[in-house]
Amino acid sequence: MDSKIGFLVNPISGMGGRVGLKGTDGVLEEAVKLGAKPVASKKAEETLREYLNEYSKNDNVQWFTCSGEMGGEELKKAGVTKVEVVYSSLGTDTSSEDTKRACKTFLEKNVDLIIFCGGDGTARDVFEIVDKKTPILGIPSGVKMHSGVFGINTRAVAKMLHEFVNRRLTIGDAEIMDLDEDRYQKGEWNIQLFGIAKGIVEPTYVQVGKSCYESVSDDETKDELTEHIVDEIERYSDFLFLFGSGGTIDYIAHKMNLENTLLGIDAVHNKKLIGKDLNEEGILRLLDKYSKAKVILSPIGAQGFILGRGNLQLSPRVIRKIGFDNIIVISTPSKLVSTPIIRVDTGDRELDHLFVEKEFMMVVIGYRMSRVVKIQTNNF
Repeated sequence: MDSKIGFLVNPISGMGGRVGLKGTDGVLEEAVKLGAKPVASKKAEETLREYLNEYSKNDNVQWFTCSGEMGGEELKKAGVTKVEVVYSSLGTDTSSEDTKRACKTFLEKNVDLIIFCGGDGTARDVFEIVDKKTPILGIPSGVKMHSGVFGINTRAVAKMLHEFVNRRLTIGDAEIMDLDEDRYQKGEWNIQLFGIAKGIVEPTYVQVGKSCYESVSDDETKDELTEHIVDEIERYSDFLFLFGSGGTIDYIAHKMNLENTLLGIDAVHNKKLIGKDLNEEGILRLLDKYSKAKVILSPIGAQGFILGRGNLQLSPRVIRKIGFDNIIVISTPSKLVSTPIIRVDTGDRELDHLFVEKEFMMVVIGYRMSRVVKIQTNNF
């Protein structure tokens, strides 16, 4: 008996990341003017090819999808043949309304699973229609991906599809997280639980919902981390320092009297801010000027991602220019309790392989104190 899979792509998802925008929702025109390129179609096609090449030999799947770049083109390019196009977009440019209408059609076809390629905005649109009627699984391609329905990378999604078709996965609750878009675009982080979807329960392959860690006791640790970073900047006075996004790094920056961008990438030299809320191009220009640089990153609580979630400006080109040895990962010990592994999803398979070959990363947890944390390797 065939498994019926609904498949849709949000073609604009993730376009705002490398050009320094906090997302693409409502700012597509601005993203295009800044030189943003589509990324979702590539991620979707990559997932499909991996599934076909590695897992699909004995699987019986009937695909239901949308016309054009909302799924049909990606399935065709990947070589999938058993496809029925059941929805066509309302216009040339797709919208959240197209996503919702497509999902209504998938439900009418009684699909067993809906796979979508996008970010949190797409996840919310899918959930708004699907609710708990059928499981959903996300291919990560957005700027914002805090919900617990995304595979950690394309290969993980391909493997989960195979396991799902063969009835070897558990279905359970998965968090759909919601951000205030207007405040997020301004660099304010206001994240809420939007709802509980039906997802796949597999912590090795699915990222859990974004966790927040706020406690008075952590401030002492953050003060120690600040001392550590200040010492590093003074020790490597000729280096450019890139400050990543997130609450821990924001705390450090403000302790240093720097006007930090909470959800962006800033540049510091000799304890002075020389670049604010930089996009990929802006970072690369500074790296041309400063031959030596370090980047400070902090893992997303519970998920463990240091690259590929909310900081797409730190592209493979940027990371290669900086070098692995110049990546500083910091975290409070309380966050690491629920973040047992470090994950990367740069979008560049070769670069991700170089990370996993390291097997472990040193994570700074206090002043001159570090902990060894494993980099996840079993999905490569």
